[in-house]
Amino acid sequence: MPTYAYACTDCGHAFDAVQSFSDASLTECPACGGALRKQYGSIGVTFNGSGFYRTDSRASTGAADGKSAAAPASSSQATSTSGSSGAVAASA
Repeated sequence: MPTYAYACTDCGHAFDAVQSFSDASLTECPACGGALRKQYGSIGVTFNGSGFYRTDSRASTGAADGKSAAAPASSSQATSTSGSSGAVAASA
């Protein structure tokens, strides 16, 4: 169940209350009997990055039958780039 923060508009008394989503909001301060107001703060979770996609947690289409979607590269076909010249050399 969520915890809600309340503060009294009259005396400033602040407290937290554990309530169900279906429970009505509290309206009376337990200290002075004044009016209560819910306090809203920032959320505790932030999502940084480029985002999430539907396919991020799923196997590739060919993996369902035990085969991978792309054929693995053999060692004779692997390529690498050299530092600043940008030339491509085949590795054996």
